[in-house]
Amino acid sequence: MILSALSQSERYTKLHPLFQYAFEYIRDTDLYALAPGRHQVVGDDLVAIVEQVPARTKEMAKLEAHRKYIDIQLVLEGDETMGWKPLADCLNPVSEHSEEKDIRFFLDAPASYVPVPPDHFCIFFPEDAHAPLIGTGTIRKVIFKVAVQPA
Repeated sequence: MILSALSQSERYTKLHPLFQYAFEYIRDTDLYALAPGRHQVVGDDLVAIVEQVPARTKEMAKLEAHRKYIDIQLVLEGDETMGWKPLADCLNPVSEHSEEKDIRFFLDAPASYVPVPPDHFCIFFPEDAHAPLIGTGTIRKVIFKVAVQPA
């Protein structure tokens, strides 16, 4: 997991060939004008999902993990905290991994919680289980789904 300010995003562009495109999209797009929903950036290899939803309590938020995609979760507005735990330490799955939705949920408690203010982002790799949208009020964010193995 990586937590950083958007102003430092250039440091992370070399970690994956599509990260540069994600951060360019952030720089070149009025993210506040995007409607909630799914927006293709580079086909199915890089997708931006805009959410504007009520925050959850720590008790409501479940850890989740993905196999095919890396998440870059950028907070635009609101008070968001994200839970984190190494996937290898998650022992209480809710169900099997959904290939269609590329997600698996867990009942385990996060090992730590990280406040993520607006204009900051977290990068969650497949080995990072994460519980997003913890906070108060409404959270507006963009989640970039980055294919681990681009086509």
